[in-house]
Amino acid sequence: MDELRPQGGSAARSGLDSGAPGIMLTGVGKRYDIVSCFAALAKVVAVDPNPLAPAQYAAQVRASAPPIEDPAYVPELARLCELHGVSLVLPLTDLDIEVLALAREKTSPPTLPALVPPSEVARATYDKYEAHLLLESLGLPSPPTVLPDADLAALEYPVMIKPRRGSGARSIHLAHDPAQARFFVDYVEEPTMVQRAMRGPELSIDCLGDLHGRCVSAIPRSMLESRGGESIKGTVMEAPDLVELGARAMEALSVRGPATIQVFRDPDLGVRITDVNTRFGGAFPAPVLAALPGRSYPELIVRMAASEEIEPHLGEYRRGVTFTRFYWQLELDSEMQPTGRDILAGGCPAPKRTP
Repeated sequence: MDELRPQGGSAARSGLDSGAPGIMLTGVGKRYDIVSCFAALAKVVAVDPNPLAPAQYAAQVRASAPPIEDPAYVPELARLCELHGVSLVLPLTDLDIEVLALAREKTSPPTLPALVPPSEVARATYDKYEAHLLLESLGLPSPPTVLPDADLAALEYPVMIKPRRGSGARSIHLAHDPAQARFFVDYVEEPTMVQRAMRGPELSIDCLGDLHGRCVSAIPRSMLESRGGESIKGTVMEAPDLVELGARAMEALSVRGPATIQVFRDPDLGVRITDVNTRFGGAFPAPVLAALPGRSYPELIVRMAASEEIEPHLGEYRRGVTFTRFYWQLELDSEMQPTGRDILAGGCPAPKRTP
């Protein structure tokens, strides 16, 4: 597969220590924020099937690989790890977490040094109904949830009809009675589940587990605005109960690496977990901005890649940090390399600022 090194750019000018551990990020897509943070700390190999995936241009090395379902996917990642001195592999989407987990578990030493949860946890958390069952079995709070073949007339309404798999808050519908619930179950063209609609504020806990599945940090935040299921505005908050819940869930699930745990604080049911995403969430900036010096999640992960033991520091973060995300772009030259040209310098007039 093609491997290209970007010319110029912040990553190429970072002056990294040649002995820094290599990090592979898979499915980088448009997560330029994540890739650039890691590239300032370590040599990053960014893997994505799309040659125009913008986030790969923040890395020192960009590479393509076969489709995830291709048997050659894991061997190609392993080859790239060997070639570029990669000490740790981190997925940025849900799609290959289980594949990477199985590659880690099948051989000793692991085929891939992936920072992912156990394969059975990756499998269960990718299916929202299986995740509900797993959470309940571990004594963790989850909203009342049933499959569509249950007696819908016996449920307390309103409820949410949700696809069991997938992300991006797609095909989620609110039903106020059994007839509406049955309509939406039939309307959505994939397996669904029926879950009690939560009231109260929706919140998230951005967590990080170490190489042993021990939670080292849990930072709660509000979800002020989401778009397509991805948080784009939020504020880091004081919530000791959510810090404790995040740590308890991470360790019950033995999650290695990052996870975003979404909850509602329902006035009747209390705090209930609605999603466990064992990867960085859309609000990646929140725990980075709220971290104390030296404790951003990319910094901690790079230290893990160097075989350093990280001591838990639950509750140690900056409160009141607010983030708001926006879109930007890259210009590429004829050789698909970033030019570094900004649209404001390239023709669009700079905005006039009032005193």
